Amino acid sequence: MPTVPPERARPSEHEPHRHRRMAESFGVDAERYDRARPDYPDAVVERVVAGSPGPEVLDVGCGTGIAARRFRAAGCRVLGVEPDPRMADVARRFGIGVEVATFETWDPAGREFDAVVAGQAWHWIDPAAGAAKAARVLRPGGLLAPFWNVFQFPPDLGEAVAEVCRRAVPGAPFDFRAMTKGAPDGYRALLARAADGIREAGGFGEPEQWRHDWERLYTRDEWLDQMPTQGAFTRLPPDRLAEVLAGVGAAIDEAGGDFTMRYTTVAVIAVRTGTA
Repeated sequence: MPTVPPERARPSEHEPHRHRRMAESFGVDAERYDRARPDYPDAVVERVVAGSPGPEVLDVGCGTGIAARRFRAAGCRVLGVEPDPRMADVARRFGIGVEVATFETWDPAGREFDAVVAGQAWHWIDPAAGAAKAARVLRPGGLLAPFWNVFQFPPDLGEAVAEVCRRAVPGAPFDFRAMTKGAPDGYRALLARAADGIREAGGFGEPEQWRHDWERLYTRDEWLDQMPTQGAFTRLPPDRLAEVLAGVGAAIDEAGGDFTMRYTTVAVIAVRTGTA
């Protein structure tokens, strides 16, 4: 799930693409999502662009177009596919062409692309069906490149935030303690599912993983603005969400009013095989 504690070991979480209500809940406040969510490092975008055979990019689960705008700025021609019309409307305001559909059911109408990317979205897609669809629309030599921003709080603050979340969201399908662990560690299962789906679909070389570490300074208000956009909280009742935000705000105040979040952008990359 996007920029929240990584999926853990409950059986249903091994298939997050089945959580359709959560997957399609981010548009409840699409403007906030676009404003508050972290961007993606230039280094990751540049690496995908450099490895692609051309400029045609398909952004799967493009949301409000945060990643799409990055690729457009790097000289690409980007088309988005997004199941939530509220998110798609925001992306269109930024000039991104978006077709509203789930990727598995989307009709490419014979179009081909040089890269299929997915920022914070591939785990909402059936990994084998998604990879098979990507293989259909990629030119030989094209890249399939799903990627995620994985965060890690400073340890003491992370413990305090995790405790607030555990109290306010009992029984949540996430282990909030993952916020204090090494960032990519909790995503190993997610990355493995993506790679296994690519292998199962066929049509690609052996998938590899990329990672890029970076940091961002957050004020109290900036982090509290982002939290309601995260999958663990998008469907909380208002009173429960207010409890989370109050508790987390108090923890950040106790830590000095701001903090540096460590991010790792992780990607699973596979090259489309075959000849034209």
